[in-house]
Amino acid sequence: MSGDDDTQELTVADDLVVTKYKMGAEIANQALKLVVAAATAGASVLSLCQKGDAYIAEETGKIFKREKEMKKGIAFPTCVSVNNCVCHHSPLKSDPDVILKDGDVVKIDLGVHVDGFISNVAHSLVVGAAKDKPVTGRKADVIRAAHLCAEAALRLVKPGNQNKQVTEAWNKIAKSFKCCPIEGMLSHQLKQHVIDGEKTIIQNPTDQQRKDHEKAEFEVHEVYAVDVLVSTGEGKAKDGGQRTTVYKRDPNKVYGLKMKTSRTFFSEVERRYDTMPFTLRAFEDESKARLGVVECAKHELLQPFNVLNEKEGEFVAQFKFTVLLMPNGPLRITNSLYEPELYKSEFEVEDPELKALLQSSASRKTQKKKKKKASKTVESATGQAMETEAAE
Repeated sequence: MSGDDDTQELTVADDLVVTKYKMGAEIANQALKLVVAAATAGASVLSLCQKGDAYIAEETGKIFKREKEMKKGIAFPTCVSVNNCVCHHSPLKSDPDVILKDGDVVKIDLGVHVDGFISNVAHSLVVGAAKDKPVTGRKADVIRAAHLCAEAALRLVKPGNQNKQVTEAWNKIAKSFKCCPIEGMLSHQLKQHVIDGEKTIIQNPTDQQRKDHEKAEFEVHEVYAVDVLVSTGEGKAKDGGQRTTVYKRDPNKVYGLKMKTSRTFFSEVERRYDTMPFTLRAFEDESKARLGVVECAKHELLQPFNVLNEKEGEFVAQFKFTVLLMPNGPLRITNSLYEPELYKSEFEVEDPELKALLQSSASRKTQKKKKKKASKTVESATGQAMETEAAE
C-alpha cells in the first residue's frame, strides 16, 4: 500500500481488508444473536438497543489493540423497530420506551466497522414464534417475502449484473406474497469509512425515482450492504414524528457553529465517530447532545436518519446482509438467523425464473490456500489468530 491514502483506495483485493470486514462481521453476527435472544415479551426496546451497542463497543475494543490510531466500533447503532415502524428507531433514555409483546414483528438493525470497513446486518422476527406455534397470516407473508428478496439479491448481486435486475426481482417476489417493498429505500455500496457509497440498489421506485436512479453494474472487489424492507401495506414510509436519534456527519458540509454547546458536541462527533452513523444515546450528557444536534442538523453538518412509519396496522419486515464480491463468487459475511419452520405463508413465488434463481446454490468455489495465507497476514497484523471462516 502506498503512503498516499488519497490516491489508493483499499478494497477486498487486499487480504487484510477482507479480514477486517470478517472481524467486524463476526462481531455484528454475535451482537445480532444477543439482541435476538433478548427480544422476548416484556423486553424494553431501549434495553435491547443498549445491549447491542455495548457488545459492539466491548468486542471491537479487544481487537487491533496495538494500532492506537485505528478507528473501530459501531458503524450503525442498534435500532429496534416494531410492527409498522419501518426503521431507525433507537430511543433515548428520556424517550417513551416501547415494551415488546407476543406477536410483535421486530426488526433489529446494527453495524460494526474495523478500520472503517463496515459490516451491516438486520433481521426480523415475531415475538413468541415457536416451531409448535408457527406464525401465519400477514406477518408470515411479509417475513417470508423479505427473506426471499434477500436470498434473491444474494444470487443477483454479482459482477456483471445490474442493480435494476435486483429491483425488478424484489418487486415480483413481494407481489407474489401480496406485499410491497418500501418505496425508494436504497441499498448502498460500502467503501472504507463510507456507509453510503455511490452505487445503489433502489426498492420499488416511483416513476420519477426510476428516471433519476443511476443504472450501475456490480464489479469484482466491491462491497454492498443489501437492505430489504417489505410491507404488508402500500410500501410508503413517512416520518411518524418520533424523535430522530441517529445521525451521521456529512464530510462535504462546512459551517461555523455559533453555539458553544453545538461546537463541543460536534467536535466529539468528529473525534468519536468521524463519518459513521451514531446515536445521541451514546453521549454522556443526553440533554446537551439533544441541544447541540439542533444547530448541526439545521446547517446540514449532520444528516438525520428519521424514524419512518408505515400505516398503523401494517407490518414491515427487514433483512440486511453485507456481501463482498470476490473473484470466486459473492461472499456473504453477515448472516441471517431466519428459521423457515417458524413462518407459514399460503403464498409462494410462482414466477418460474425467480423460482429457479431461488433454488440455485449460493455457495462459492472455495480457495483454501488463499484463506491460509490471509489468516497468517492477520496474525502478524493483529497479534492474534483469527478464524477467517467464522462469518461464512
